[in-house]
Amino acid sequence: MNETFLLEISVESLDAAIAAERAGAARVELCSNLREGGISPPPDLLRQVRAALAIPVFSMIRPRGGDFLYEEPELTAMTAQIAEAKEIGVDGVVLGVLCPDGSVDVSRTKELVDRADPLPVTFHRAFDHTKDFLEALEGVIATGARRLLTSGGAESVPEGLPVLLELLEAARERIIVMPGGGLNAGNLAEVRRALPAREFHSGLGSVLPYDSSDFTRFEAEIRAMLTPFPSP
Repeated sequence: MNETFLLEISVESLDAAIAAERAGAARVELCSNLREGGISPPPDLLRQVRAALAIPVFSMIRPRGGDFLYEEPELTAMTAQIAEAKEIGVDGVVLGVLCPDGSVDVSRTKELVDRADPLPVTFHRAFDHTKDFLEALEGVIATGARRLLTSGGAESVPEGLPVLLELLEAARERIIVMPGGGLNAGNLAEVRRALPAREFHSGLGSVLPYDSSDFTRFEAEIRAMLTPFPSP
């Protein structure tokens, strides 16, 4: 188990972003509508969060909920959202495009990755909807994305541990594989012992209801996730 790791928290409001930073999160992924898995945040919110936080802010680039098969007008909108996010000063973007056969759409995703340059791109959990994870990993690497967010194709990271181990071994140093999905203070220690990952992602949807404005428990959960674990 790595003694040091980076914890990214997904948020959909300024207050949640500030609370995540205060609790010790190393980075936030800013989205709207986390109930739908996250879509692109409005520019005004992105500006507010970027201005308020000292830690890196990554912006979701996703025009709608649902599947990850996009028509040309949607891809054009994503390109515009990337340009706006860069102008606002974000530190990275989060996106992903699939093909109808369930594979990574390498060419279209690469176009978006190139548009984002020099910002790093995280390929999001669209990956978990692909049909061959090792083949999809090679596709994501071919896009130029620097990071892959995945639960190993399962409902949660603890359930996806076998696949995540395979992905981490196959990825080697070519891309950062960031486990995310269902992580909290109650299971992160075990997951960290099982996986040689350097970064982890959590939305804490079970801890902070999406319509809540009370961040006390949210902060406490993040702090607990970051507390050093005793040796087993």
